[in-house]
Amino acid sequence: MSGHDGGARHRSVRGAADAAPLDATSGPDAAAARPVPGPIAVLPDASAELVAAVESAGGVLAPLGDETRGIVWTANDGAAELAAVLRERRGIGWVQLPWAGVDAFAGLLGEARGDGRTWTSGKGAYAQPVAEHALALALALLRELPRRAAATTWQPDERGRSLYGAEVVVLGAGGVAVELLRLLEPFRVRATVVRRRPGAVPGAERTVTVDRLAEAVSGAELLFVAAALTEDTRGIVDAGVLAALAPGAIVVNVGRGAVIETEALVAALEDGRLGGAGLDVTDPEPLPAGHPLWAIEHCLVTPHVADTEEMTAPLYAERVAENVRAFLGDGRFVGRIDLEHGY
Repeated sequence: MSGHDGGARHRSVRGAADAAPLDATSGPDAAAARPVPGPIAVLPDASAELVAAVESAGGVLAPLGDETRGIVWTANDGAAELAAVLRERRGIGWVQLPWAGVDAFAGLLGEARGDGRTWTSGKGAYAQPVAEHALALALALLRELPRRAAATTWQPDERGRSLYGAEVVVLGAGGVAVELLRLLEPFRVRATVVRRRPGAVPGAERTVTVDRLAEAVSGAELLFVAAALTEDTRGIVDAGVLAALAPGAIVVNVGRGAVIETEALVAALEDGRLGGAGLDVTDPEPLPAGHPLWAIEHCLVTPHVADTEEMTAPLYAERVAENVRAFLGDGRFVGRIDLEHGY
């Protein structure tokens, strides 16, 4: 899931926190014109895994040139650099971006509307490790593990809650949300999914549209944020949404930091309305030293590591191979970007 490593190269397979869209979809595909197949360039840096992925799927790997028809982009950001490549070579018909969330490329994607190219991302590719991390954060907070891990004396109190039978809301309906619902099944939670458009999601008792978010979270004990960052989702989890949760509720964010209003989250944690927050993503990010979230005992922050390179390298290589096959005419593209909605 985001490219927050300051432009470092060849970190694409690290993934990000696999921010999923509000809808579980690979994007428009059937009606779209297919790109013309041809040589593929892996830019700006080509790892052995990605080279093998392209070649194993039957793709022709070649340096960037006039004959290039597909690009696998490997940088965290570099939107301006990628835009320059695309301006110079109009024959490129397919672009693969590395992240699940593509907010770092928002400007470029906005300009790409109507350019006829096929754009794909890593959305859904890293769902398993990110969902696993979300569950780990939730369980750690429910069982008071941050406080107990910091203890230096025996503290036999009765604090701690169970996940079994909990009222849960998941914001987002992409790969992370779907995988998280699978992981939650043994706990027999009552799950509501909030998504952009109507439609059932496997594992959820009900789904509601995002305009009913405050209603959906009313009385919920646990809110998982697994949504992509767009202009529509920025700050959508605000003071009103947080106040609607059950007293002592826990919020877990593995989507994008700016989906939650940070000031409102800090206030809700400090005054005790929230029972805890597990954050793998923050706003700002990286979270600076001295930020109030670091000092809140029941706030557990992990530094955008829900999916590490060891976990995601094979997953991203598999995504690239799938889309190389589609580029060559064998099957559908996976993780297509909806340029109208920005993810």
